[in-house]
Amino acid sequence: MARCTAKAKGTGEQCKRASIVGGSTCKVHGSGTKAAREAAARRVEEERARAAVVTLGLPADVSPTEALLEEVRWTAGHVQWLRTKVQELDEAPVDPLTDGTTSALVWGMTKRKIGGDDGGDTFEAKPSIWYALYESERKHLVAVCAAAIKAGVEERKVRLAEQQGDLVAMVIRRILDDLHLTVEQQQLVPDVVPRHLRAIAGGAA
Repeated sequence: MARCTAKAKGTGEQCKRASIVGGSTCKVHGSGTKAAREAAARRVEEERARAAVVTLGLPADVSPTEALLEEVRWTAGHVQWLRTKVQELDEAPVDPLTDGTTSALVWGMTKRKIGGDDGGDTFEAKPSIWYALYESERKHLVAVCAAAIKAGVEERKVRLAEQQGDLVAMVIRRILDDLHLTVEQQQLVPDVVPRHLRAIAGGAA
């Protein structure tokens, strides 16, 4: 449990009570209000949902271009996964307090309190945290795609492919020269070599 961050005005000593889950202070020092509890509950749910989205990996030595491409791939995957979560919400049964026409996407339980005079569940009309994360990831995807385009990623990929093609062609020429082919064999080169190169490219795809 995190410690309350509030300090006494006179001594400057930090409060020894535990802060509420999702908050930075205890109930005595500001987190006892309804607004503070609701804000803390939202932060907890946001962190839980965010933890389900974020994928941690080991650091790797990559070029800025590859890093951008990798970010585009991961973010696109996040967007697709979050889209399914939003669709599940849209299809989920809503609270019986509604008339059956309100989607779980914009209506659901935001607080549950057990015990006390104000105990019970609180339902509110607000976008689901999954939808908020979905929108956030969509914006991030647009941003990284724009950065990739601005950095000339596609142009660099084409240039790299051209360089690789030139290298392959040079190696093939040297191999054929070292083989000292007969005239008949040299006549087969324009047909045999491209056919096998296309086969390799098709297999790699």
